[in-house]
Amino acid sequence: PTRLAYRAVCCRMLRRLLRRASHASRISIALQRIQEAYARPLAIPALAELVGMSASTFHAHFKAVTGTTPLQYQKDLRLLAARRMLQEGVPTVSAAAGAVGFDRAPQFSREYGRKFGVPPRAELARRVT
Repeated sequence: PTRLAYRAVCCRMLRRLLRRASHASRISIALQRIQEAYARPLAIPALAELVGMSASTFHAHFKAVTGTTPLQYQKDLRLLAARRMLQEGVPTVSAAAGAVGFDRAPQFSREYGRKFGVPPRAELARRVT
């Protein structure tokens, strides 16, 4: 039953995305913009304007489509990219944090630990051993 329900939700979302002028298709434009520039500061008013919505309407539709806020979505992208960097060879936690747009390594480490359950330095240690 769970797999069926998941498929139904995905199918409805895909149909909405395929309709050109739907809110979901406009949110997909914002998602692409965030993905292209996840390391840069996120300007919600500019994204809302890009997709022809007010900031509050954009926020509501973004959350309806993705299940998260624009800032949380960006943070998740940043953390996933940093994890990949740490696993693939970036030399330090600070380098990974800076490369994905975090200004402060301690904040990055806290957020990373919350998301993945281990501190970022553990990824470096795993790679070395």
